[in-house]
Amino acid sequence: MRSVQQKAPWWAEGKFGLFVHWGLYAVLAGAYKGRRTKNIAEWIMHDLKIPKAEYEKLAAQFDPEGFDADALVKTARDAGMRYVVFTAKHHDGFAMFDSKADPYNIVAATPCGRDVAMDFRRACDKYGLKLCFYYSQAQDWHHPGGIEEEVCDPNPKFREYLDQKCIPQLKELLTNYGDIGLIWFDTPMQMTKAESEELADLVRQLQPDCLISGRVGHGLGDYMTTGDNFLPLLPYHRPFEVPATINHTWGFSDYDRHWKNPKFLIRSLVKSVSRGGNYLLNVGPDKHGRVPEESIRVLEAMGRFMKTNSEALYGAIPTPVYPYDVGDWCLLTAKPHTLYLHLFEKRKDIYLLSIANTPLKAMVLASGEELPITLRTTCEGDSSWRMPWPKADIGNGLVVKVELAEENILFEPLKG
Repeated sequence: MRSVQQKAPWWAEGKFGLFVHWGLYAVLAGAYKGRRTKNIAEWIMHDLKIPKAEYEKLAAQFDPEGFDADALVKTARDAGMRYVVFTAKHHDGFAMFDSKADPYNIVAATPCGRDVAMDFRRACDKYGLKLCFYYSQAQDWHHPGGIEEEVCDPNPKFREYLDQKCIPQLKELLTNYGDIGLIWFDTPMQMTKAESEELADLVRQLQPDCLISGRVGHGLGDYMTTGDNFLPLLPYHRPFEVPATINHTWGFSDYDRHWKNPKFLIRSLVKSVSRGGNYLLNVGPDKHGRVPEESIRVLEAMGRFMKTNSEALYGAIPTPVYPYDVGDWCLLTAKPHTLYLHLFEKRKDIYLLSIANTPLKAMVLASGEELPITLRTTCEGDSSWRMPWPKADIGNGLVVKVELAEENILFEPLKG
């Protein structure tokens, strides 16, 4: 089987993507008949046990006149993102594309009547991003054969769901919307290995270069998908992706205003890349199709960071484990012959131990300022680098590019 780098260099090198969770759950915005969900907003049908017939009525209210795929994809591009993953169908079973396989979709069942997935196709083509689709392959709370956690898991009619809805809709996504970068499967539940293999084989048959997320199940994905908002502590031995939120929900909620700050999210992006992974950051448009202003402000701030510092992330390779815990004031990414120091907390100077490489030049990416490096072996026998602190304002982070004589990053083991 071809490697991720061979199949999809855009993903392996791009590192940063936009997740878009949007569906009927945006109409409820986290509450139903005066009750708030305590969980993520897109699970409200399940968590508040909303009857299927009641939830279906939301479709008649769904007319997102404010949705602008062009503006959203442009925002993603300006933020430094290289791909977009859009929820074609979430667990509630409602398709956000023109599906002839099942009429429960945005074109056939809502006053909107618009194929927003095709809007994403056009916008991604215009701005040079890869279009990808999320598809809930096991959970479907609308189809009688779909799985629902703790309610119908497993479902004895699951084969009917696969044949009547899941497989036909996957074929539609993979044949009607051009080149698809990846299919982001989710929650395989009690699917057998043979069933997961069937879906993976279908994707590879229809679009051989399309990646398959780790949540297809049974280790059959092209890369590992971490837990939501969980970063591996150490470099991981195969490609991975971290799905993450700007607040604490994926679908839109009127009640979750706990926005993470840009510096925290930039640090999380850097940590993901340094450990060998990608970072997939989510926005959740409201029932009108509008992305919360707070999310846009965060993406704009991340874009300002990426504009001057993206070379430290795109195409970076996993960084070996640095032997000391220096906290988050300095994080490291790497390329051959290059070590990047990501600075997030101002210090008197830059001082690091146990780097055995020979530095040739150090420069602040944002300003071009060159920093002299003082090399010294400490009294304990450790190599050390010392540089003056950059003059530029630290803002949401500064990056110092250090060119090295050696191709590989060399950290000394702890001694004594």
